[in-house]
Amino acid sequence: MSLKEIETEIKKLELNERAELAKWIVETLDELSEAEVEALWVEEAELRLDELKQGLVSEIPAEEALGRARAA
Repeated sequence: MSLKEIETEIKKLELNERAELAKWIVETLDELSEAEVEALWVEEAELRLDELKQGLVSEIPAEEALGRARAA
C-alpha cells in the first residue's frame, strides 16, 4: 500500500480515530530527534490545513474540540 493510499484511508476515519492514530504514531517515533518529530507535526498541520481549505473538513470552535477530546 502506498503512502497516498494510506492517507486516503486515514481521511475516512473519524476525528477521534485519527487522533488516536496520530498519538500511536508519535509514540512509535521515540527514536527520532525532537526536530524530526517537530517536522512531522508541521507536516500534519499542513495536511489538516489543506483539508480545511479544500472543504474536506469543517472548523469547529476550540472549546468544542477540547470537549470532544476530554469526552473521548
